Amino acid sequence: MKTYKEVITTSSTDIVKNFTLELANALDAVEVVSEIPVRVMGDTVVYNADSFQNGTERKLEDVLEKLPGVEINEDGQVEVEGKVVNKIMVNGKDFFDGDTKLATKNIPSKAVDKIQVLRNYSEVGQLRSVANNQDNVAMNIKLKEGKESFWFGNITAGAGASPDKELYLLQPKLFYYSPKYSLNFIGDFNNTGEVALSRRDIRNFGGGFRSPSRSSGTSLNLGDNSLNFLTSQNNALEIENKLATGNFSYSPNGSLDLSGFLIYNSSRILSRESSFIQYTDPELGIPDEATEQSSRERSNQGLLKLSASYQPDLNNQLDYDVLGRISNDSQNQNLFSSVIGNTTQLDEVTPFSVNQNLNYYYTLDENNIFALEAQHLIRDEDPFYNALLVNDPNGDDAFDNTAEALGLDTSLNNYNLGQNRRVLSNQLDAKLDYYHILNAQSNFNFTLGTILSRQEFNSNIFQFLEDGSEFNPTPNFNDGLATNDTEYNFSDLYLGIHYRLKTGKFTLTPGFSVHAYGNKNTQFGETFEDNFFRFLPDFETRIQFKKSEALTLRYEMRNQFTDVTRLARGLVLNNFNNIQFGEPDLQNALSHNVSLFYSSFNLFNYTNVFARAAYTSNIDQIRSLTNFESVIRTSTFFNSNFADENVNVFGRIQRTFGKIRTTLNASFNYSKINQFIQGQQSLNEGYTQTYTPGIRTNYKVAPNVSLRYRYSVTNNNQGGGKTKFVTNAPSVEFDAYIWKSVTFRTEYTYTNQDLGNGNSQSFQNWDATLSYRKDRDAKWEYEIRASNLLDIDSQVRNSANNLSVFTSETFIQPRFVTFRVVYAL
Repeated sequence: MKTYKEVITTSSTDIVKNFTLELANALDAVEVVSEIPVRVMGDTVVYNADSFQNGTERKLEDVLEKLPGVEINEDGQVEVEGKVVNKIMVNGKDFFDGDTKLATKNIPSKAVDKIQVLRNYSEVGQLRSVANNQDNVAMNIKLKEGKESFWFGNITAGAGASPDKELYLLQPKLFYYSPKYSLNFIGDFNNTGEVALSRRDIRNFGGGFRSPSRSSGTSLNLGDNSLNFLTSQNNALEIENKLATGNFSYSPNGSLDLSGFLIYNSSRILSRESSFIQYTDPELGIPDEATEQSSRERSNQGLLKLSASYQPDLNNQLDYDVLGRISNDSQNQNLFSSVIGNTTQLDEVTPFSVNQNLNYYYTLDENNIFALEAQHLIRDEDPFYNALLVNDPNGDDAFDNTAEALGLDTSLNNYNLGQNRRVLSNQLDAKLDYYHILNAQSNFNFTLGTILSRQEFNSNIFQFLEDGSEFNPTPNFNDGLATNDTEYNFSDLYLGIHYRLKTGKFTLTPGFSVHAYGNKNTQFGETFEDNFFRFLPDFETRIQFKKSEALTLRYEMRNQFTDVTRLARGLVLNNFNNIQFGEPDLQNALSHNVSLFYSSFNLFNYTNVFARAAYTSNIDQIRSLTNFESVIRTSTFFNSNFADENVNVFGRIQRTFGKIRTTLNASFNYSKINQFIQGQQSLNEGYTQTYTPGIRTNYKVAPNVSLRYRYSVTNNNQGGGKTKFVTNAPSVEFDAYIWKSVTFRTEYTYTNQDLGNGNSQSFQNWDATLSYRKDRDAKWEYEIRASNLLDIDSQVRNSANNLSVFTSETFIQPRFVTFRVVYAL
């Protein structure tokens, strides 16, 4: 249009004028045939998935890795602008209660239309304006047209050969979505070592449960008496895995949502590891130890969750969830120690738990909101331990002094130890929140909450004699206590007050909580009780420079309480060379926690910057007092006035130049730990700094490459000794889409670790995949996949703690080559 100018002079009467602009240089209608790759709408960032795909992608994870501002961290979690995504939804419906790993590794990439990142996400719409949700990030996957009310997904079948066995693989992944309900099924049956969910993933699978007292300032540790496997599920000689999962959601009407999931996982693992432990302080008199161990591990795990959400109107919402979990795990270990000799060990456990959650939210009027959250947990754990050690009745064995102290029969050819344990936990965690809205900028939050916990712990140590009978020993220390029968009751009644104020760019949230604590444990006819009050302040300041740039400062004081096993006075075998007994009058541990978080995302040049710094000071720390007899460790616990400190800093800057994305990650960690060994106190300091620069291309038609280099330095000052490790690990990933039908992908990593004494160790990983499909919409795809192409035998790991330097060599699966057929629905 031509520019039109006119001066308007105001007067005391209304002026009405009509302006009609005339055409100047005008174009005909313009049709936009491509979408903007990224759009920002309020707190929602929308990525157009097709704008970042070149045809080599097969699953959601492959797409997310290419999005600016999005990262997949080493644990497989999705991070957006430095914050971990807490929930993934598909078409607005929770996917396995938002579990990110199941979603990223199984949802097919070609079904994805839009990826919506929901910042400041609130589970409950009624609390959105009164609660701090800055750390809550969710992701919603919008499916392409034609994927609704229709089954989609793929089924993969494969076979192959290895030096020792035949290989098989079957992976059905089926999805159905409609406006009213959804069904998902993911299966994975293979002996190639490909793990959809590891045992740790399933153990940490929370099902969306969040503790009501998470922000109260109280931390109560119920302990974990499940089986701690020796090996991870990715580094072993043989790995067989079976996974079957189902997820559903159903909305019979607009006010009621029903959902649930079922997960069953079974794994069989054969592992082998060589290690060497060098104790850093020669004055302690602990001999260095070389070990060779192999183990067969079996795990069967099952989870079932059902959920209901009822919202008859905007002012009322009722949620109920129940999650049950059960497992049956065992581990058979053969261990040779240069100090102890040969040992055979067996661990078994069949725990189960039931967790229930009830939430009710009520909006009385525009200024008053009530929220009730209650969670109840019942858990039963029953670990059994058995160790068989060779004994020379006429000689001097390294375990003899420990056996005599335990009161064992030392005249037998073997020490055959057994231990039964049983831990029953029953906990109620509930709170009532009242929000009073003063105006659009401020509100008060009053919280009345409680934690009621009861734990019962029973254990007994016994010796199997040669005739098969059991002998109950009487130790020559610890007052002769080889059994436990302990009841531990904990209560916390607290009142919290917080004020939230928005003024300009600032959001201030000062507050505090007042707690009335009650501790009581009863064992061996004695009762130990401790009741006290505590004031716990907290504070948060958020500066919102721009919509996509913010700085947050937090401080909180936390009170930490231990579990029943550290209070129990009787002996407990963690294993044959690690014995502990508790202290019934242990007090709580207090900590100061300060954190600073900065994030910035520039949509115009795709520059993403975030930095996080955290400092923790633990005072009145509960710590262990450890003594060694040869390599046999005996520990108890006490309250210490020595403070431990930890500083952690992490930052990432990411910038996109056209089709090239550059990234630099940097981290620094400092820890100061006081330890007590052989009656001596020593201060141990550790420094770790890591730098990871990377560059990645994202061409639509040309091959793409990703280059990374990880440089890490770890220094430990352990009493009188010092250690230093330097790690260099370059890696490259390459993918190409050739002739619009052939996909080639490969990744290679070289890891070298300098031990600081002139010696270094290294290993390599190289995997590759070659696949063919007629075009992107083809139903059939044929694939050859090779892992460990260089046929590396083992991986080497070096580490140091506050007591020793540890070197281990873990033997891994040999070269695997499989042929696969994929059918897409």
